[in-house]
Amino acid sequence: MAYGSALVDTIQSSTTGTPTQFQDGSGTQIGTLCRAWVQFNGSSGASPVIRASFNISSVTRTGTGAYTINFANALPDANYSFTSMSGGSTGSNYYMFMTSYSSSSISIYNGVGGTNYDTGYGAVAIFR
Repeated sequence: MAYGSALVDTIQSSTTGTPTQFQDGSGTQIGTLCRAWVQFNGSSGASPVIRASFNISSVTRTGTGAYTINFANALPDANYSFTSMSGGSTGSNYYMFMTSYSSSSISIYNGVGGTNYDTGYGAVAIFR
């Protein structure tokens, strides 16, 4: 069994719209890269400020602690998973919950105990 390393500048899938796959030695897929991610300040008024992102066109505040995250390039379908974290603007921590999703966006709210709160530090990653 040979082990080694590769130095490359670009890895590209041979099929448009298909993520690069990682496979084990027998050719079984063991993963793909993150399809979209964002880190944003959601306590900055009506327009959340995106601090950094990949494949995200915008984050829209739809109400207190409620956000829609729009993908720059749609996913092939809505069968994806997401993970998130949130830090309150006052230093408190809350939970992010998905309220709806499609191949072009995901809507989430940030809160605890049935009350929504704007987030000073929100982060969401999408995997498919």
